[in-house]
Amino acid sequence: MNGHEGVVKILLGWDDISPDTPDMYGQTPVWCATKNGHDGVAKIVLRRDDINPNKPNSLGQTPLWWAAKKEYEGIVKVLLGRDDTNPDKPDKDGQTPLCLATSNRHEEMVKILLGRSDVNPEKINEEGQTPLCWAAENGDEEIVKILLGRDDVHPSKPDEYGQTPLCLATSNGHEEVVKILLRRSDVVPNKQGADGQTPLCWASKNGHGGVVKILLGRDDVRPDKLDEYGQTPLYLAKSNGHEGVMKMLLG
Repeated sequence: MNGHEGVVKILLGWDDISPDTPDMYGQTPVWCATKNGHDGVAKIVLRRDDINPNKPNSLGQTPLWWAAKKEYEGIVKVLLGRDDTNPDKPDKDGQTPLCLATSNRHEEMVKILLGRSDVNPEKINEEGQTPLCWAAENGDEEIVKILLGRDDVHPSKPDEYGQTPLCLATSNGHEEVVKILLRRSDVVPNKQGADGQTPLCWASKNGHGGVVKILLGRDDVRPDKLDEYGQTPLYLAKSNGHEGVMKMLLG
């Protein structure tokens, strides 16, 4: 935990030392080294065959999960260098290392993990969100491009609330991500999500004029589509006081 490599080597030289015994929180020595970003200690312990690199803590988080979250690239590479490391093991909330790297906007970490054939880029968490959902919601253009560059990523896959990556990007006003997604022929711009609201509904409701303009520039966007409560994008813009968006729609 404190990164004392010399002491770790001395202790591991004893036959009666177990290198994989966890503490009360389920944290093994390699987990503790990873948690604090001690590359040297992690490498020393990971040379041992009698440790399980996938052993999670009490929250189901593996050392790789934590290293991906914190962008400890050196430790991630050491862990992935072992044949017995599972690069796609989720925590108790269904969050995989790729999910964590994506949600924390670690572009290089995403590339490293996607370089593995045993990482599923479509694996969902408990709320049904894929890594692409996270990237779109955060407005992370580069990670969105990386994920869409793969043949095994579905760009319109909704979460459990029916929200597609396009819905999430529009509701948060991420114009560039919206443009990137709309370049895909397999992205449906009128797809309804939570409460039957389309991406245009979300953009109008939240007053994202730039996104509204992008959507209205397409021939296949229905500007008057009702949600489950009979509300149009114009009604949602009006009820939330977005005059600029109202003018665009009335035009």
